[in-house]
Amino acid sequence: MYWVYVLRSERLRRYYVGISNNPDKRLLEHNAGKTKSTKGFIPWRIVYKEIVPDRQTAREREKYLKSGCGKEYIKKVLDP
Repeated sequence: MYWVYVLRSERLRRYYVGISNNPDKRLLEHNAGKTKSTKGFIPWRIVYKEIVPDRQTAREREKYLKSGCGKEYIKKVLDP
């Protein structure tokens, strides 16, 4: 099982979409500065998670959430 997750920067209200088979552990890595693309926006918190059956489905969902329509969906769900 994989998770598609959305992080939100506590400092700059920026979103980050990713996939993992352990999103809580992955959040710790983001907040420890181990990911170059999120390092400058620490601290992060998980604001949304979806479980999907496999990595390929997770990648497809991640790609959608990173698209224009997906960003609109995230804003609608998280900032109604």
